[in-house]
Amino acid sequence: MVKTDDLTDGAEPADHNANQVAKLRAENAKLRADRKRLTAQIESITQQLAQARTAGSRVKVPTIGSKRKSRKGAFIRVFVPDSHGHHIDHAAAKAFLTDLKALQPAEIIWIGDHLDAGAFLAQHFTLGYVAETDSTYEDDVASANAFLDQVAKVCPDARQTYIAGNHESRIEKWCITAALRNRKDAGFLMQRIGPQAVLNLEKRGIRWVSQGEQYDGLSIRGAIKIGKAIATHGSAHGVNAWRTMLGRWGCSIFFGHIHRQGGFFSRNVTTGTIGAWSVGLLAELQPYYAHTRPTDHTHGYTFQIVQPDGQFLVVQPPIIDGVSCLGTLSQILKG
Repeated sequence: MVKTDDLTDGAEPADHNANQVAKLRAENAKLRADRKRLTAQIESITQQLAQARTAGSRVKVPTIGSKRKSRKGAFIRVFVPDSHGHHIDHAAAKAFLTDLKALQPAEIIWIGDHLDAGAFLAQHFTLGYVAETDSTYEDDVASANAFLDQVAKVCPDARQTYIAGNHESRIEKWCITAALRNRKDAGFLMQRIGPQAVLNLEKRGIRWVSQGEQYDGLSIRGAIKIGKAIATHGSAHGVNAWRTMLGRWGCSIFFGHIHRQGGFFSRNVTTGTIGAWSVGLLAELQPYYAHTRPTDHTHGYTFQIVQPDGQFLVVQPPIIDGVSCLGTLSQILKG
C-alpha cells in the first residue's frame, strides 16, 4: 500500500527542478532582450553622434601637426570654465570669445563639464519637468563641437588641454554599466560615444585628461601641473569651496565645478603664499535642476599672465548681462 506522504515527498523535488528551469529560462530570455535593446540603442546613438560631431561646424578642425607659438617670454594661459554643452549661455560665450581673440593666449585649459551629458545620461534630471525632456545628447555634442570650433577659429595656434569633469565622467560610467562591466565592451562604447571620440579631440590636437588617470607625477587622478600650480575640475562645493580645495591640495590650484568666480589665499612655511581660484561659468545661470531655487552662479572666466620664471598674475573678468568687464579694464589701462 502506497502512503500519501510518499507521493508528496517524491513530487516536491521534481516540481522544484521544473520551477528552477523555468526561472533560468525566463532570466536568459530577459538578458537576451536587454542585450538586443542595448545594441539597438547603441547603434542609434552612434548614428546620431556621427552627425552631431560636425553639426554647426564651420571651421576646419586643426590637426596635431599644426604650428604652436613659442613660449620663451611671458605668455597668457586662459581657463575655459564649465559651459555644459547645449546649456551654454550664448551671450556670455560671445563675450568670452571676443576677449579671447584680443588676448591670443598661448595656452588654453578647458576645465571640464563642456559636455552636459544630460538626457539618458542625466543624474540631476528633474522628474516631471517637461522642458528638460527636450534635452538630447546629440544636441549636447553638436553645441560642444561648435564651441570648440569657435575657440579654434579665434586662437588657432594655442596649445589646448581638456580636463574631464564629472559630467564627462557620466559617459564613461554609462558605458561601463551598459556593457555589464565588461572592460572590452566598455572600451568599444567609449570609442564611439566617449568625449574624446564625439569631440574629435585627437584630430584637434587637444590633450585629454581623464578623471581616472594620473598625470605629471601627481598622486591625485584627473589633475595636471601648470607651471607653479595645479589644474583640475574640482570636487568641493559650497561657500567655502576655495578654502576646502586649498586645504586638500596644499598648493596653488585652479578649478571649475562650483559655477562661480573667486579666489582664496593662504600661506604656509614650506610653500609661501598659495591660492585657490574657481574659474567661473559660461553656462546658463539657472539650470533646469534648480528651476525653483535661485542659484549664486556667476558668468566669467579666468586667465593668467605667466612670467618666464613661472610666477603668474591671475585676472578674473566678470561677464555681466553678456558684457565682459575686460574691455573696461583695457580702456582704463590705456588711459
